Amino acid sequence: MKRAKITVVGSGNVGATVAQYASMRELGDIVITDIVEGIPQGKALDMMESSPVLGFDSNIVGTNEYDATADSDVIVITAGIARKPGMSRDDLMDTNVKVIRSVMKEIAPRSPNAKLVLVTNPSDVMAQVAFRESGFAPERIVGLGGVLDSARFRTFIAMELGVSVKDVTAFVLGGHGDDMVPLPRYSYVSGIPIETLLDQATIDKLVMRARQGGAEIVNFLKTGSAYYAPGASIVQMVESILKDQKRILPCSAYVTGQYGVTDLFLGVPVMLGKDGVEKIVEIELTTAERSALHKSADGVRSVLAKL
Repeated sequence: MKRAKITVVGSGNVGATVAQYASMRELGDIVITDIVEGIPQGKALDMMESSPVLGFDSNIVGTNEYDATADSDVIVITAGIARKPGMSRDDLMDTNVKVIRSVMKEIAPRSPNAKLVLVTNPSDVMAQVAFRESGFAPERIVGLGGVLDSARFRTFIAMELGVSVKDVTAFVLGGHGDDMVPLPRYSYVSGIPIETLLDQATIDKLVMRARQGGAEIVNFLKTGSAYYAPGASIVQMVESILKDQKRILPCSAYVTGQYGVTDLFLGVPVMLGKDGVEKIVEIELTTAERSALHKSADGVRSVLAKL
């Protein structure tokens, strides 16, 4: 049976972590490409040398050329600059837009049937740029955001309650930025609403920490941003696509009227399968939740307007 082919554009911490996690799950053969000579080759070889110990058979190659990425099934784009303390994700826009435009010119003609996973920040905006530049159908493009933000929210809920993260589910919608919309009303511990387990002040504290989860790590690291949780979140999305799992995950997808928002990539619950975003799931929102989601959408639009 032919193995899937996964390309990771960018060999920094996020890209390398995605490649390592994906290979450990044997999701397919992996190509890591980067403009910096030697880095993708060295990291790919290092990962391959871990395969006898970890017991995986995925092939991993590193390159500075795009020809090796041809006919990829899924392309994960992590290339671009990362945040530093005091920076928002939107502060990265000018540089990273140029990066995404350049990448699209290379990968789109070589892998015309690929699904794209946009990680480069601000990821909702970069998904929109990729859509414009690639010519791909919007359902074949999905941005990271909600899976990662929900993982952080789930972690903080589990830490607060002293329970297993395995029993915690949560949803975070909206743009992958400070206006993201954690939904405590749709957050549970083994089916028990967290609103019955925690007081409102504690829930508000956890919501705020989820919104600032990335910045909290950036402030600790000083010279970089998170990569373990983003890498794991990306691989969950890639696996759902390649294995046609049809997972319902909060991702940045192109909305066409759902939730009262049109023609914009925004974090919403989606069904991810072999065709990419196969369905956008509309859940009932209160007036306040819908207003918060629209505010988040307006934030994404305001950044796009600067292009």
